[in-house]
Amino acid sequence: MLRRYLPILTWLPHYNRRLGGADLLAGLIVTVMVIPQSLAYAVLAGLPAVVGLYASLLPALAYVVLGTSRTLAVGPVAIVALMTGVALSGVATPGTPEYLQAALILSLLSGLMLLLMGLLRMGFVANFLSHPVIAGFLAASGLLIAASQIGHLLGVELTARDLLPRLVELVRGLPAIHLPTLAIGAGSLLFLLLLRQYGRSTLRGLGLSRPLADLITRSGPVFAVIVTTLVTWQFELDAIGVAVIGDIPQGLPPLSIPGFDVSLWQALLVPALLISVVGFVESVSMGQMLAARRRERISPNQELVGLGGANLAAAFTSGMPVSGGLTRTVINYDAGAQTPLAGMFAAIGIGAVTLFLTPALAYLPIATLAATITVSILTLIDIPLIRQTWRYSRSDFFAMAVTILLTLVEGVETGIISGVAISIGLFLYRTSRPHSALVGRIPGTEHFRNVERHETETASHVALLRIDESLYFANARYLEDTVYDLVATRPELEHVVLICSAVNLIDASALESLDAINARLRDSRVTLHLAEVKGPVMDRLKCSDFLDDMTGRVFLSTFAAWRELSRPSQ
Repeated sequence: MLRRYLPILTWLPHYNRRLGGADLLAGLIVTVMVIPQSLAYAVLAGLPAVVGLYASLLPALAYVVLGTSRTLAVGPVAIVALMTGVALSGVATPGTPEYLQAALILSLLSGLMLLLMGLLRMGFVANFLSHPVIAGFLAASGLLIAASQIGHLLGVELTARDLLPRLVELVRGLPAIHLPTLAIGAGSLLFLLLLRQYGRSTLRGLGLSRPLADLITRSGPVFAVIVTTLVTWQFELDAIGVAVIGDIPQGLPPLSIPGFDVSLWQALLVPALLISVVGFVESVSMGQMLAARRRERISPNQELVGLGGANLAAAFTSGMPVSGGLTRTVINYDAGAQTPLAGMFAAIGIGAVTLFLTPALAYLPIATLAATITVSILTLIDIPLIRQTWRYSRSDFFAMAVTILLTLVEGVETGIISGVAISIGLFLYRTSRPHSALVGRIPGTEHFRNVERHETETASHVALLRIDESLYFANARYLEDTVYDLVATRPELEHVVLICSAVNLIDASALESLDAINARLRDSRVTLHLAEVKGPVMDRLKCSDFLDDMTGRVFLSTFAAWRELSRPSQ
C-alpha cells in the first residue's frame, strides 16, 4: 500500500551510481533548456516571470516522490498557462496582488481536485476527451497563444484578451510598432524557426553526432536569450522602449497561503477542473508514450495523485498551476533520464539560478520570450491529424471543428466543454443505432459473414442477426424495431438467432426489450435464440427470468445454431 502511493519506494532502493550519473546530466540539460520557457509561460499567464521559476522547484520535487513516470518533467506548460491567464483575468487585474492570490487559489483547487480524483481512482476521466476534440482544442489554443504574443513581438500594447478584439486592436496599433522590439522579436523568431527546421540536418552535415546536433538544436531558446539579453544590456535598449523582464527577486520562493474567499473559490472551480483534466490528459499521454518506448508502465490513477501533489506544492510556494510539459519531458527523455530523480536535479539547478543568477536576466527582452512561446506552440497544431480526421470521419471532424471555432471565438472553457459534450453526443448517437447484419454461412466452412458482402448459404426460415454493439437504454428500442422489421418482411421465418459475439453489456432497459421481443415473436410463432453470449453477459442474464421464458435456446456458436436450425421443419 505504501509503495502504491509513494512510487519512489519502488525504484529508490535500487538506485546506483550509473543511474545517478545519467540523471544528473539530464537534470543539468533540462535546467538550462527550461529556464526561458518557465519565464515565458509565467508571462503568458499574466504573472511575474519569477513565478515560472518558483513553479519549477517544489512541484517537481513533489512529483519525484508521487509520480510513476520515470521521464515526465513537471512544471509550467503552454496550454495550462493560457488557461490560467484566461481564468485569472476574469476575477482580477493582471499585475495586482489579487491576481497572484487568485493564481495560488487556482493551483490549490487544481491540486485538491487531482488528488481527490486519484484517490477515487478516476483516471478513466481522460477517456471522455476524444482525440479529435483534444487535437482541436490544442490547435485553437496554439493560435490563441500565438495571437497573445503578437503585441510583445511588435512592441504594441494590446489589452484585449479575446481573439477578434485583439486582432482589431492590433490592426489599429500597427502605426505604433516599436522597431527595436520588432527587430529583437522577429530576429529571435526567425532564428528559432530556422534552427528548428534546418539546424539538425545542417549540424549533422558539419560532422556533429546526432545527440550533439539534437542538443544544440533544442538549445535554440537558450542561445536567443543569452544573445538578446547581452545586446539589450550593452546598448541599453530598455532605455529606448524595449520591454524587458526587469528585476527578478533573488532567493527561494516564499511560502504562501492561498486565501479563502468563497466567491473567488466558486468563480475558479470550473476553470480549475478544466485545467486539471486537460493537464492530466496531456501529462498521461506523454508519460504513456515514453514509458512504452522503454517497456515500462505508468499508473494513470497515481499520476493524478502525483500531479495533485505538484499543484498543491505550487500553491504553497508562490507558484502557478503545473503539469507535465511536452517540451521539457522530451528534453529530459532525450538527455537520458533514467528515474524521476532527474527532475530533482533539474529543480536544484533552477533553484540555484533563482538564488544567484536572476540579476543576469533583468535585461531579457519580453519579445524574446514571446518568440520562444510562439515557436514552442507549433507542436500543438497538428495539421496532418486534422487532414486525416477529415478524410476518415466527418463526424469526428465536426467535433474537432466546433471545438476549434468555439475555443477561438468564445474562449478555452467554452471550447473544451462543448467539445466534450459533442463527443459524448456523437457516441450516444452512434451507439443508439447499432450496426447489425444478417449473416450466412461461407460454403464449406464454419464461418459466417454479412450476406450483403459475401456469397453465403442461408435458410429462408432462419435469420441469423449479428448485433455489433452492447445493448443499453439508448439502443434498446432500435433493436426491437430491427427485429420486428425483419419478421414483418419474412413471413416464412421460424427462427431468429441473435448473435451476441460483440455484445459486452445488456443493461436493464435492454433486458426489457429482449423480453418484449421474445413475447412478440412468440405471438408471431417465431422462436428466439441467442448465440455466442459472453460469460459475463450470461452471468447477468442468469440473474433474471429471461432465459427461463425465452422460447428458444442459447447456442455456444453460430455454427451450432445453424447446424441445428437450418434443417427444414418436419
